Amino acid sequence: MEAMKNILTRNSPRELTSPIPSSAEMQEIYQAALRAPDHAWLRPSRFIEVTGKGLEKLSKIFVEFAKNEFEDVTPEQLEKYRAAPFRAPMIIILTTKVTEHPKVPKVEQMLSTATAAENILLALHAKNFAGMWRTGKFAFNEKLAQYLNLSSDHEVIGYLYVGTPSGTAKKIPELNLDKFVTHWNE
Repeated sequence: MEAMKNILTRNSPRELTSPIPSSAEMQEIYQAALRAPDHAWLRPSRFIEVTGKGLEKLSKIFVEFAKNEFEDVTPEQLEKYRAAPFRAPMIIILTTKVTEHPKVPKVEQMLSTATAAENILLALHAKNFAGMWRTGKFAFNEKLAQYLNLSSDHEVIGYLYVGTPSGTAKKIPELNLDKFVTHWNE
C-alpha cells in the first residue's frame, strides 16, 4: 500500500475477527514499531502479544486487578473487564521500560512507545489487518506491572486490539485543517 494512502485511510474498526497476522508478519510489524523515535537509543518499548489461551489469562488478570485495586467494583463491571480481552483475536500490550536518564524523562520514553504503537497500527493496515488502541483503567497504573509479571520499571500505556476488520467501516471525516494548524510565516 502506498505510504500516504496507508496513513490517510487507517482507522480503528468497530469489530475485529480472525485471521490475525502470521508470526512472520508480526516480526516485520515489530521491526516497524522499533523504528519509532527513541532519544538516546534507550529502546523503552516492550510488547506482550496475547492470543489463544493468553486472552483467558489476561481476562483473569483484569478481574483480579479490578477486585484488588478498584473500589466498589460491581458484578457488571467485573463481567465487562472479564470479557474485554475477547473483543479481538489478538491483543498487544504496550509497555514502556522506563530507564533513569538525565536527558530523557519518563514521559518522553512513554511517547516513544506511543509512536511505536502508531507504527504497529500503520503496519497492520498496510497488511490488510487492523487494530484499535484502548487504555482505560488498565493503563497508566503502576501497580498493573506486577499483575503482568513485569518489573516495577515497566508501565502499561495501552492495549492494541488486533485482527481482521469486519462489519461496516467507520467513515473517516474530512477535517478542516485551519482548526488544527497555525502558520507562523512572518
